[in-house]
Amino acid sequence: MVCEGKRSASCPCFFLLTAKFYWILTMMQRTHSQEYAHSIRVDGDIILGGLFPVHAKGERGVPCGELKKEKGIHRLEAMLYAIDQINKDPDLLSNITLGVRILDTCSRDTYALEQSLTFVQALIEKDASDVKCANGDPPIFTKPDKISGVIGAAASSVSIMVANILRLFKIPQISYASTAPELSDNTRYDFFSRVVPPDSYQAQAMVDIVTALGWNYVSTLASEGNYGESGVEAFTQISREIGGVCIAQSQKIPREPRPGEFEKIIRRLLETPNARAVIMFANEDDIRRILEAAKKLNQSGHFLWIGSDSWGSKIAPVYQQEEIAEGAVTILPKRASIDGFDRYFRSRTLANNRRNVWFAEFWEENFGCKLGSHGKRNSHIKKCTGLERIARDSSYEQEGKVQFVIDAVYSMAYALHNMHKDLCPGYIGLCPRMSALDGKELLGYIRAVNFNGSAGTPVTFNENGDAPGRYDIFQYQITNKSAEYKIIGHWTNQLHLKMYIQTTTLTVSMSLSASVSLGMLYMPKVYIIIFHPEQNVQKRKRSFKAVVTAATMQSKLIQKGNDRPNGEVKSELCESLETNTSSTKTTYISYSNHSI
Repeated sequence: MVCEGKRSASCPCFFLLTAKFYWILTMMQRTHSQEYAHSIRVDGDIILGGLFPVHAKGERGVPCGELKKEKGIHRLEAMLYAIDQINKDPDLLSNITLGVRILDTCSRDTYALEQSLTFVQALIEKDASDVKCANGDPPIFTKPDKISGVIGAAASSVSIMVANILRLFKIPQISYASTAPELSDNTRYDFFSRVVPPDSYQAQAMVDIVTALGWNYVSTLASEGNYGESGVEAFTQISREIGGVCIAQSQKIPREPRPGEFEKIIRRLLETPNARAVIMFANEDDIRRILEAAKKLNQSGHFLWIGSDSWGSKIAPVYQQEEIAEGAVTILPKRASIDGFDRYFRSRTLANNRRNVWFAEFWEENFGCKLGSHGKRNSHIKKCTGLERIARDSSYEQEGKVQFVIDAVYSMAYALHNMHKDLCPGYIGLCPRMSALDGKELLGYIRAVNFNGSAGTPVTFNENGDAPGRYDIFQYQITNKSAEYKIIGHWTNQLHLKMYIQTTTLTVSMSLSASVSLGMLYMPKVYIIIFHPEQNVQKRKRSFKAVVTAATMQSKLIQKGNDRPNGEVKSELCESLETNTSSTKTTYISYSNHSI
């Protein structure tokens, strides 16, 4: 609000609001003076909001920390790219232009909540009839953008916080990365949808992997918070329902871990040595620090890691600790790299991308240079020339959620397109019925979309707003001193594993469903696919052979439980799996000799 004739002062305004919105208004007034400097604004007939973790959490009371090049900049640029493509498409929302208002969540739920109040400003009525400026003139209000839908957020904790506000104002929300099962509750998060599957599907896939591998005694490890705790809870519940999998112990990583906390967790896991498989629902930083702690305690080859999509195929958690991570089986929603986005992003420069208010900061970070005297980096760093180019003068790899950001934007666009066809038949541009857009009506169109997404796979939502579960299964393997993630299977309602045996002279591949058992006997220096890694115990010399049998023959491959470090006892009691170890051999063959 600006008073005529008064630039430096603002008028005291009193709004007639219900008590329900008093706090919201207070928070809006706190952020009003900063919002334009910390957001991307692109005008349009219909405005979509966007929430992205452009920066990490700040420390010691500072809300925002370091720039997140991939999770922040790549993703928000994916939204801008999708908006550009839609606005150029003559067959999608013809004669209607989409605009955006993109905000930074700073990877913190409370900060994101404050920022997202910007989205509801236009929906709160203001009564200024009793307000006068110092010169007696009525105040002039800056009209806020009316947000029709929101793309985001990334973290489940942020989406949960924001969803509670957006639902009050009937603003539909589509997330590109939030996977907490809690968000499937349509009674609490009725305006929330997502183009990624919930962790309940992921947990089912992980239970299927554990079952297929013949493990029935495992531990779980979760980062404190919605993602980690909900994921482990879903895994535990599903494993109880199907039976045959016993949880030895469940460990939780605190939000603010103390020094030595990760070593303490590893020591606790070692208290149940037969439960070598560890199911992990943890954030990227916690995964890295857990692996560091295991390495520090010389536990290479002991643990069999099963990682959720927060691990996926990321390099950061395993960097410089490849040996401790070797053999890890991880899961990731099926995705593809979008070539059009690569071309778009590589062509971004300081000159042609001024709409992105964080791009100059990205430029400095990406090229290790400093922009003029006001750059954020210290004076000893070289100055940027502006002639640097992404992928030519810096490394570049498309961030994994770019596809889902694009699909989320297109979901909103197709819903608006179908809504326009029904409400404005034959009308060029927005008709009166869509000028005052009904969020609940739009939500119905969002839930009904069905189109081929950016990767060519169908984009649909169920009655809870969830996307179908489609996952790739990876294993982290080291071959000839080169470490990489290899796809070993996929999960779409059921598990399918592709198994490989690798030697210098022999490569054999077999495609198996979860109902087929594969047994392999150990031979030194050979990657062996084995459905029972708990048999990694030094044996007498045997000739190499492979036996593939139907599930009905699986019992012939199962030995007594007390010969199996990971437990094969057909008992409902965890205690029997851990105490029945009198004849268990303790000399393990390194897990590096085995590959799933």
